[in-house]
Amino acid sequence: MNEPAIFFSEVNARQSTFHRRAFVMGGLIGAGLAALGVRLAQLQVVESDRYKMLSASNQYNFRLVLPPRGRILDRNGVELASNRPNFRLLLLKDEVPDVEVTLAEVSKLIAISPERYRQIRRDITDGPRFVPVSVADDLTWEEFSRINVRTPELPGVQADMGEARVYPFGGAFAHVIGYVSKVSDADVKNAGPNPDPILLNPGFRIGKQGVEKALDLDLRGKPGGQKVEVDSKGRVVREDPMGDVKPTPGKEIVLTLDADVQNRALEVFGADSGAAVMMDCRTGDLLCLYSAPSFDANQFVKGLSGAEYQALATYDHKPLFNKALTANYPPGSTFKTMVALAALERGVSPSTVHVCNKAWAWGGRVWHCDEAHGALDLKGAIAKSCDIYFYQLALQIGGPDAIAAVARQYGLGQIFDIGIPGQKAGIVPDLAYKRRAFPRDPVWHPGETPSVGIGQGYVSVNPLQLCVQAARLANGVKAVQPRLIHSIGGVLQPSGAAVPDLPFAKEHIDLVRDAMAAVVSTGTAAGTANLGLGPVMMAGKTGTAQAHTYAGGHGQHGAVGAWEGRDHAWFIAFAPFDDPRYAMSVLVEHGGFGAQAAAPKAREIMRVALLKDPEVRRRIEKPLPMPAMPATPPGERPEGAAPPPPTDIAPAAPGKTA
Repeated sequence: MNEPAIFFSEVNARQSTFHRRAFVMGGLIGAGLAALGVRLAQLQVVESDRYKMLSASNQYNFRLVLPPRGRILDRNGVELASNRPNFRLLLLKDEVPDVEVTLAEVSKLIAISPERYRQIRRDITDGPRFVPVSVADDLTWEEFSRINVRTPELPGVQADMGEARVYPFGGAFAHVIGYVSKVSDADVKNAGPNPDPILLNPGFRIGKQGVEKALDLDLRGKPGGQKVEVDSKGRVVREDPMGDVKPTPGKEIVLTLDADVQNRALEVFGADSGAAVMMDCRTGDLLCLYSAPSFDANQFVKGLSGAEYQALATYDHKPLFNKALTANYPPGSTFKTMVALAALERGVSPSTVHVCNKAWAWGGRVWHCDEAHGALDLKGAIAKSCDIYFYQLALQIGGPDAIAAVARQYGLGQIFDIGIPGQKAGIVPDLAYKRRAFPRDPVWHPGETPSVGIGQGYVSVNPLQLCVQAARLANGVKAVQPRLIHSIGGVLQPSGAAVPDLPFAKEHIDLVRDAMAAVVSTGTAAGTANLGLGPVMMAGKTGTAQAHTYAGGHGQHGAVGAWEGRDHAWFIAFAPFDDPRYAMSVLVEHGGFGAQAAAPKAREIMRVALLKDPEVRRRIEKPLPMPAMPATPPGERPEGAAPPPPTDIAPAAPGKTA
C-alpha cells in the first residue's frame, strides 16, 4: 500500500521541477524574442535613414572635384595668375589589374620618358591606394582624343580635363606672386594626422612662394563631389549629375601692383641683376615690386627637371633670390639724406661749409672722394654727393645714434607687413648694435662714424626700405606704410596712409627735398634722370656702394673689371617734385655708378607711372593756344565764315507761323 504513495510523491516532485524549468526557459526565450523585436524595430524604424544612406553609399560614390583656384589681379583688373584647361591622364590604382601591362599599352599612345616612368612607379608605390596617379599632364588635343577613344580597352585609365595654373606675364611677377607646385610629403605631414583629402589629389597644386603661398588657403577654395553609381567592384556604371556637389572657387586676390609698370621694369633691366620698387607716396600702395633676373613661374607648375633647377640655382645673378625684399646691401650715398636730416634736427646749420679737395686726412688715414668739389654747403653736398662733406658731418653730429634714430623713422632697418614673407631687416647701426654684434670689441670707435656718414660700414638695407624712405621724404608729413594686398575676396585691406605724422620739422624735410631736386637738375644725375615730360620734374639721389674693398685690386669702382667685384648702383626718386605722387628705389647689383646704371632705369619706369596718371597727363598735354586770325578789310567776309543772318524778314501774319 505504501508504493503508490511513494510513486506519486516522486512524480509530483519531478513535475514541479519541470514546470519551474519550463517557466525559466520560456521567460528567457520570451526575453530574447523581445530583445530581437526591439532591435529589429530600432534597425528598421529608428535607424532606417542611416542604413538607407549606408546602402546608397555602396551603390553610389563621390569623386573629389577640385575647385578653381582664385585669380590674382593687378590694380586695374589685369590677370596676373589664372587657370587654363589641362588635359591629363590618370591611373586608378584600385581598378588596374596589371600596372605594368597598362602602362605598356598607354606608352603606345603617348610618349612616356624613362624619368617620368620611374616617377609614376614611385607615386603608385608611395601613395594611398584610393588616390589616382597622374600619368601625363598637358596633353595635346590629339593625344587626349587618342587616349579617350581607347579608354574602354584600358581598365583603370581615365582621361579627363582639369585646370592648371597659368601666369600670363611669365617672369615679370614671379617673385612677388610666386608659383604653385605639386604637394610634397612634407606638405602632407605638416597638415597633421588627418590631412585635407584635397592634398592627396594628383591634380592639386599648393602655393610655394609669394602671394600664392601666403594666401594659399584663401586661393584654394573648397572641393566638391561628382556623384556616380558603381558596381560591386567599384567601377563606374552611371553618373548622377543631380547629386553633384559644386566646388567653391577660391577667393579673388587684387594686388596694388600695376602690370604696365612692372613689365616696364622687366624690360629696362634686361639681363642685369637688381630690383625696382615703386609706391604711391600718398597711400603706400606698391605699384612695382620687381626682382631681376627672374624666372618663368609656369615652368614650376609643370615641374622642373633636375638640370633645369640646377641651372637656375647656380647662375651667379641668382634668379631665384628675391632681391627686392631679401637682399641687403650698403645704401651708399642714398643714405646721405638721412645724415643730412639728422644734422638739421640736431641744430647744424644748412649753410655749414666744408671744403673738398678729393682727399681728407683724419684719424691717421686719408679719406677719399670721387672729385674735388671745393667749398660746399649742405644742399650742394647732397646735389654733388660729396663724401668728404658727409664724413665730417657725421662726426659733427656726434656718433651713430642720432643718425640711426632718423633712419628708422624713415623705414630703414624695418620689416613691413605687406602680406608676403621673405624680408630681411638689414642693419641700421648704433651703439647698442655694436655692443650686441661685437661682444669682443663693443666700443664704437670714432673711425667707424665717417663710413656710416656715406652709407657704408655696417649699414645695410633692402630696396623696399629705400623706397619707403623716398616715399616718406616725398610725402613730407605721413610715415606711409607699404601695402601690396588691396583686397581678398572683395574685402579691402587696411590702407598704408592711416599712420602717424613724421616727427621732423617741415623746413628740414623741404631742404632735403630741394637738394634731391638739384641732384636731377644740376647734380650727379643731371644727364640721366631727366623725365622729358615738360613741367613734370623728378627729384632723386644717386648712390654707389662698395661691394668689396679696393685693396689689392679686388674691387672695382664703377662698371669696370669683373662683374662680381664692381660697386652696387642705387637711385631713389619721387615725382612730380612739386606734387609728389610716386616714389621708387632702383638697385643694379654690381652695376657701377648709380647715376649711370640705376638712374636711367628709374627714369623709364617712373615715366610709365606718370603717363598713366590722368592728372599728370593733363599737366603734360597742355592745349596749344589758338592761332591768331588774319585781319580782314572792312566789309569783307573772311573765307569760311558763316554769312550774317538776314534782317529783312517780314513779321508773320496772325494765326500763322513764320
